[in-house]
Amino acid sequence: MIKVRTMSVGLLGRKVGMTQVYEVSGKAIPVTVLELGPCDVLQVKTEENDGYSAIQIGYGDKSRTRASRSERGHVAPIDSKRQKAKSAAGVEVSPKADCEPKKMIREFRLEGGAFAVGQKLDLSVFDEVTAVDVISKSKGRGYAGTMTRHNFAGQRASHGVKKCHRHMGGTGCSAYPSRVLKGKRMPGQYGNVRVTVRNLAIVRMDKENNLMLIKGGVPGPNGGYVVVRPTNKLPRPNKLKGELVMNS
Repeated sequence: MIKVRTMSVGLLGRKVGMTQVYEVSGKAIPVTVLELGPCDVLQVKTEENDGYSAIQIGYGDKSRTRASRSERGHVAPIDSKRQKAKSAAGVEVSPKADCEPKKMIREFRLEGGAFAVGQKLDLSVFDEVTAVDVISKSKGRGYAGTMTRHNFAGQRASHGVKKCHRHMGGTGCSAYPSRVLKGKRMPGQYGNVRVTVRNLAIVRMDKENNLMLIKGGVPGPNGGYVVVRPTNKLPRPNKLKGELVMNS
């Protein structure tokens, strides 16, 4: 019986860029380099207190001068009248990670697991993982027409077609239903949306420099934030791992 991998903890990081590595046979493999972690566990949520089980992790230190008081209080204890009143009333204070405010914070739903607030996560969480899902925001290309946004062919470049060669054509539905149906492909915002690319094979991991090389491309610009988690698709053997050399 084949079991599908359940959702587990992942890492946050940035997209460094693309390069290529080579197999022993000389075949070039396109890879995307991701800098992942280290990430701090900021909060552990439970069914009893929050209604669901999850851990909240953060990546990238934010300057304290740019962080709000609530952001600083989320990761480290801050003296305040409210805090003193809670302590005097015997209310248990939630543990803090005691770290710098973070630029990126995400949650991972977990069915269970031994994680503690303040714990640091690195590439070791992917030791037994062969493929991952990568979530990022695609490049924003502004307002675009149908030929750019949806690869429409446009109008004919023949006699009688005047100054509308890149138009999308008719959108009407005659007398019935006398309206444009929802979901019709039209001009509009192109890009700048959340995109998930699934089941990308892990080619190599460099734990000393917090780098992961995955096969294929990842949406977004170089330097953009990414969320990487073990894929929940059927696991596949990674035949590339350990058989590649870096492109010089």
